[in-house]
Amino acid sequence: MDGILVNDIKSFKTAAKSAKPGDRIILKNGVWENAELELVAEGEEENPIVLTVEEKGKVFLEGQSNLRIAGKHIVVEGLVFRNGHTPTGEVISFKKSKKQLCNNCRVTECVIDDYNPTERFDTDYWVGIYGKNNRFDHNYLVGKRNRGVTLAVRLNSEESLENHHRIDHNYFGYNPILGSNGGETLRIGTSHHSLKNSNTLVEDNYFEMCNGEHEIISNKSCQNTFRNNTFYECQGTLTMRHGNETLVENNYFFGNRKANTGGIRIINETQTVNNNYCEGLTGYRFRGALVIMNGVPNSPINRYFQVKDSKASNNIIVDSDYIQLCAGSDEERSATPVNTEMVNNVIYNTEKNDVFTVYDDVSGIDFRDNLLSPNIETPKNNGVEISSGFVKKDVKFIEKNGLKIPEGMDNMGPDLSKERPTSENTGVEWYPKRDYTIRFDIGKEIPVEPGENTILEAVKKSSSGDVLVLESGGKYHQSKAVEIPHTLTIKSLESTKPEITFERSSLFNIENGGSLKLMGLKVSGSQCDDYSGNSVVRTSRYSMINNYKFMARDCDFVDLDVNHSFNVLRVYKNTFADSIELVNCNFDNITGHVLNLDKETDDVGIYNAENVLVDNCKFNDIGGVGIMLHRGGRDESTFGPILDLTNTSFTNVGHDKRNKHKASVSIFGVQLAEMENLEFKDSKKMNLHLIVGEPVIKLKNTSFENSEGVTSNDPAVQTTNVNPKMTVNK
Repeated sequence: MDGILVNDIKSFKTAAKSAKPGDRIILKNGVWENAELELVAEGEEENPIVLTVEEKGKVFLEGQSNLRIAGKHIVVEGLVFRNGHTPTGEVISFKKSKKQLCNNCRVTECVIDDYNPTERFDTDYWVGIYGKNNRFDHNYLVGKRNRGVTLAVRLNSEESLENHHRIDHNYFGYNPILGSNGGETLRIGTSHHSLKNSNTLVEDNYFEMCNGEHEIISNKSCQNTFRNNTFYECQGTLTMRHGNETLVENNYFFGNRKANTGGIRIINETQTVNNNYCEGLTGYRFRGALVIMNGVPNSPINRYFQVKDSKASNNIIVDSDYIQLCAGSDEERSATPVNTEMVNNVIYNTEKNDVFTVYDDVSGIDFRDNLLSPNIETPKNNGVEISSGFVKKDVKFIEKNGLKIPEGMDNMGPDLSKERPTSENTGVEWYPKRDYTIRFDIGKEIPVEPGENTILEAVKKSSSGDVLVLESGGKYHQSKAVEIPHTLTIKSLESTKPEITFERSSLFNIENGGSLKLMGLKVSGSQCDDYSGNSVVRTSRYSMINNYKFMARDCDFVDLDVNHSFNVLRVYKNTFADSIELVNCNFDNITGHVLNLDKETDDVGIYNAENVLVDNCKFNDIGGVGIMLHRGGRDESTFGPILDLTNTSFTNVGHDKRNKHKASVSIFGVQLAEMENLEFKDSKKMNLHLIVGEPVIKLKNTSFENSEGVTSNDPAVQTTNVNPKMTVNK
């Protein structure tokens, strides 16, 4: 390979300092630890300066490494960032300083893989693009877990406006739920510069499981184009948050019926949404398949501008649950859409009739020639069905390139002559794509004999996805706490549950990267040290950059009473559960809480768990709360918490004087709670405090015997078939 081969930072700096048009600087194979690469140079259009590697896939920048480039006509290729985090605010930056930016530069075939700090709310960007006419293409970015945008186009100087950047053929993968604002995958501009033109083109990219927050893409500037991108199982929407004259066309949204998967959200003026394809999307409110927002009259630049002069046409929306019109309507967001068109769209869902949700006056939207499946109810304006603009008709769909295309409507949906972005034709070919999802029970089964610390020894020998199998009726004692460093199942499927006792302040510690499933076990606290604040399971005491899962099925948790405040699960600040599931479990004689997810008390929209499922469980003689979920503040950028509570009883729950919640069940700021077939006996109240967005709280078939009933700050809580002793107080 022709060029200047460099094998350490010193030789790289020497080569970079003297780089001239046509030079190739080549990083030698191996690990470059704490390598801060800086290349400020000026190439020529036909003779760029190239920073490359000896062999792609064999050069790794680790520890605290980053790249800053400035000048013009520079090409960077083949870098892999992993096993560390940037020492500055960006991993790859198209600038050295405010005055030294990039123009006509390109970053291609680079990888940023799980390159995060240890603190989940330390903020950084993976890529910051400045200057003009730059290209970011064929890169692989996956596993961003901390707060901060994965890729940001920055408009904070005159030199970066009307930039005509191109972002294409990249693979953006697995951006897990952050549980806070600041988890966008791609953002162009900020509210401060949102009325300036960026002229950025985003095309031919693949977004997979980009779930950080509501906004997968946050458009915050004018005259940008989003074309021919694929969104696969992404929770959230392509959002025109700020800025005008956006073109969104020929994009694909596949939800596969995964929760909270969304499509396109329209805000502001002169937006065009044409020929897009949406299938299997389940998101509601701000993350519907198609959302047209309400705005704020005379809106400040950082709030919501009224939708004006915009159009959604020729889109295909199939098997998707929600189209939201005038979404976000409230006392502040009272400006309804005007001079806006919804024309010639196909909306087909034979399983759901109420696809349209109308929150305010839609007379400013012109509906024409939209085709609906016969069962779908047309939207209503102020309670009156809209009689024109919709045709109900059975349509035959033809399978084309994996899409459901209505027969005889070739002008509808995306241009099928263009190659659709997939995981195979985006990103890089030479770096393996990893599965970052948490998967239980995919490894080997490891039998564990009864005895002292045998579980601990088995965990030390296990790998992610393994299953530890305990003997039926066996006695297991832990004199040492068991750290869970990866995904692990501990189970017994025989009729007599093995019993686990322990001495330390906790039995299982879920550390960063760990997840735990317990099945068919009995856990007793009878032999614990006589101290307050014990727990069966706890998260790391330190910030966990990795989300975790905790599941317990067919388990008994008993005699957690050696001292006060003995919890089943104890969580700490800056830890986040993708899901917590308790199914067919019994909780008996516990002085503390079972689930107390309230450690994020800053009231800025941060919370401890996304999904909580409790089904067919019994809570008996619990001093603290059975279930407590807390999300404070009024931030609307995230989805949860989401609670599914069914077929469960609470007897003598919540009476301990240390129970500050003074409730048996308390949900505060929860976004969706479906609660059904519950029994409360001799227990403290169920408290429902609703503060964020438009929470959906459903409570039915619930009885209270010698209990305090329900209290709520909102009398509009949906309650059906609830015992008449229940009270609802605002």
